[in-house]
Amino acid sequence: MLPDPIKKFVDVFSQLPSIGPRQATRLAFFVSNSGKTKIKEISDAVSGLAHLTACAQCFRTQIGQGRLCSVCADPTRNKKLIAIVEKETDLLSIEKTKKFNGWYMLIGELHRNGELEPEQKLRLASLKSFIQKELSGPSAGSGQAKAEEIILATNPTVYGDLNAATLKKELEGFAEKITRLGRGIPTGGEIEFADEETLGSALERRN
Repeated sequence: MLPDPIKKFVDVFSQLPSIGPRQATRLAFFVSNSGKTKIKEISDAVSGLAHLTACAQCFRTQIGQGRLCSVCADPTRNKKLIAIVEKETDLLSIEKTKKFNGWYMLIGELHRNGELEPEQKLRLASLKSFIQKELSGPSAGSGQAKAEEIILATNPTVYGDLNAATLKKELEGFAEKITRLGRGIPTGGEIEFADEETLGSALERRN
């Protein structure tokens, strides 16, 4: 009953977060009725995403292969203070508070069972290697190099707590202290949707 291009659109877009088949169908007809100019504009915007790559250090999305993102390349950031976040949107929310001047590690969306994907284990290995190589110096002495603090910026949910425990176990010994965001964010909430004041308070009251 539906034209093949509409079916294809619905099949692809219904797999996106928060978009089911019904909403994807409505979106397909909205786009198809927007005219050729608007369709090309949308098509160009989507195809442009193919040119994005991951930051060589924190794995944040950026333009340019093998380069550092604007945060990792900023010499004024405190590289001994590292926040581990699940999603790009969490990182952006923390940046908006203007109360965090450290670096990030984008770990990727974590499972509810607390187990890490192979790619996530590789990212943690990369973080450990960075700490050992970049943070070693006179202050480290003869012992293992450590970050001053690693913030586990996972959501304040049961699953977030479980994953934070997993990450803490993996990173034990690589930081002077490993902390969580304070409970300024209500239990069950998500970092992505917290307002700047609440998230800023959670950063300040981390423990």
